[in-house]
Amino acid sequence: MAELIAYFSRAGENYFSGALRTVSVENTEIAAKMMQEATGADLFKIEPLQPYAEDYNTCIAQAQDDQRRNARPELAGYLDSLEGYDTIYLGYPNYWGTMPMPVFTFLEHFDFAGKTIRPFCTHEGSGLGRSEDDIRRLCPGAKVEKGLALHGSSVKEAQEDVERWIRRFGDKKTAVK
Repeated sequence: MAELIAYFSRAGENYFSGALRTVSVENTEIAAKMMQEATGADLFKIEPLQPYAEDYNTCIAQAQDDQRRNARPELAGYLDSLEGYDTIYLGYPNYWGTMPMPVFTFLEHFDFAGKTIRPFCTHEGSGLGRSEDDIRRLCPGAKVEKGLALHGSSVKEAQEDVERWIRRFGDKKTAVK
């Protein structure tokens, strides 16, 4: 069976250890590509049909409003199916203790029963928050394994942490450097 890395990531102005910086490739995407290099898994980017603003303060206002309303933003596209995937690496930045709402939309779109979900997130101090519990609630019948929280400001130096986390699962395709 194949593996999938599904992730939400947002470029533009982002928060890094107390400062705002504009990036063209966001932290979660960097981590997802590290995982792809280590596992050979397929990549799928979760993208809302109406993207969040590039301006950080406007983005957080939009994302907080989505969370407050328990919104499920429509996505720009979906995979045809999860059939054929037994393991899904699910990546996202931590937004106020959990996943961004487009990730909720993605999870509710598919039946994850019998699948293994391996969450990973980028954050600036809040770790995985309650996201693992939210994934379990949204994906009954899935096995949700212990996730990986990567400090966003140093994600470019996290390749070893990513590979160590993946090796915990005994994946035969995992690259060892």
